[in-house]
Amino acid sequence: MVAFPLDSATCPTHQNQKHNHECPFTMNPGVLYAALAYTAWGLFPAFFKQLGNVNAFEVVMHRMVWWLVFLTIVLAVLRHWTWLREVARQPRVVAAFALSALLLSANWSVYVWAVQNAHVVDASLGYFVLPLVNVAFGFSFLHERPRPVQWLAVAVAAFGMVWLTLRAGHLPWVALVLAATFGVYGLLRKVATLGALEGLTLESLLLAPFAVGLLAWWAWHGQGALVQGNASTLGWLLLAGPLTAIPLLLFAAGARRIPMASPKGRSSPHA
Repeated sequence: MVAFPLDSATCPTHQNQKHNHECPFTMNPGVLYAALAYTAWGLFPAFFKQLGNVNAFEVVMHRMVWWLVFLTIVLAVLRHWTWLREVARQPRVVAAFALSALLLSANWSVYVWAVQNAHVVDASLGYFVLPLVNVAFGFSFLHERPRPVQWLAVAVAAFGMVWLTLRAGHLPWVALVLAATFGVYGLLRKVATLGALEGLTLESLLLAPFAVGLLAWWAWHGQGALVQGNASTLGWLLLAGPLTAIPLLLFAAGARRIPMASPKGRSSPHA
């Protein structure tokens, strides 16, 4: 299998990081990948505001379609197709990525709805809560053990979450849904058998038929941005492809290289 740059063997991934401290670099590249991914996602509200006249669910459908188009172009340039035949003979792998794809689509739908309906703070809070979810999953499923000072950071973050909830006067369901869905997604991608590019492509292949069908149905009935949107709106929707794929590629590559709970966390031998 041709190695995708983000899945280089220079530093170990989750499957072979038994001695992660032996990596010759002073900084785990996974940290850089994750930081770039989260920086890109932090700018997403400005992007989705450009699509405020498009239904949130339709925006998600377009992301699924143009995301696949972008990844197809990348695979064509790399001439990297042989892995598809191997995956087709592994139903458990396909099922695992079907689950991660569903979680991702649910996360997207809630996030876009939140941004378009003036719940940006709630959406941001979801990604503030996400590290707490990651620590819990890393501790419970991957046998990672944070250091005492990291438990202190978790306690401070948890206190902040409770305080913000009390100030708001209601349960921040948007934040909880975003944190839960993306936390489970990150866990699945961390223990996945496919690399960043291959896994993301498989997810897009599983989601795209549903998205194409819905967009075609809406267009047939004279609804949706494909028939009602102007050139600017269509351009923003097309741009959603690379803007969706690139941060997710970075995130998937980062998730395979860094522990969910601790820089020195120990992974489960069964993962």
